[in-house]
Amino acid sequence: MSAPTDVESVALYTAPDDIAAGLNNYITNHPLAKALRVDPSWHESRPHLRYAEEHKKHSLTAGTLLGHGRIPVPPLVFVNEGEHLVSMSYLGTDLCGHVGIVHGGLLATLLDEGLARCGFAALPNKIGVTASLTVNYKKPTPAGSFVVLKAETTKVEGRKVWVKGRIELLGETEEPGDVLVEAEGLFVEPKYAKVRLLDTGRVLPKSRSTLIRMTGFTQILQGAAQLGRVLAPTTIRTPHMMLSMLA
Repeated sequence: MSAPTDVESVALYTAPDDIAAGLNNYITNHPLAKALRVDPSWHESRPHLRYAEEHKKHSLTAGTLLGHGRIPVPPLVFVNEGEHLVSMSYLGTDLCGHVGIVHGGLLATLLDEGLARCGFAALPNKIGVTASLTVNYKKPTPAGSFVVLKAETTKVEGRKVWVKGRIELLGETEEPGDVLVEAEGLFVEPKYAKVRLLDTGRVLPKSRSTLIRMTGFTQILQGAAQLGRVLAPTTIRTPHMMLSMLA
């Protein structure tokens, strides 16, 4: 069974309760979402809903972090392919480090995924690993807040792409909110980008992209959802071997 398309993913979410329904309504009807939705250069999706159910339980951002008290509504994402990304979400009260303050590691995770999702489309085979990520925290992020992640591809050089981004508080209008955290990342397409399944001899098709986490690195494995399985870490190589292949 093939993975849902970006368009189909938008319609897949069903709120489990009135609280989630209200949060979802605020995000989907926010002036920023409405403005991007009518601009044909932007494509709307809910990427985390494109995962196969059996894979979600192994995913940090599409499984573990989604749910009541955490990220109760899957982020709504708009992409200007390979150039810009805007991701709107709500961060619940069970994601704290200090009381009432969202954990900085959670924000770094969101930025890692958001910047990667923005930049991977600019790579030749749409596959990459995080080579570096620099995060600068500007203000505490209050738990129980609507936020927007904005990312921009700044440079593409062969198998390398540089992306910068930030997380802002999402206000009532399209205007930028308080900047909470900023980041810059370098993502590299490995030399083994055309991944071959060792046990089937099949090359992953280029028609789909599914963002998943493997061995501590962000990667896109094209067509993974269509193949109905997640590759074992031994197929992808270990982090040490991966790093040696980035140059």
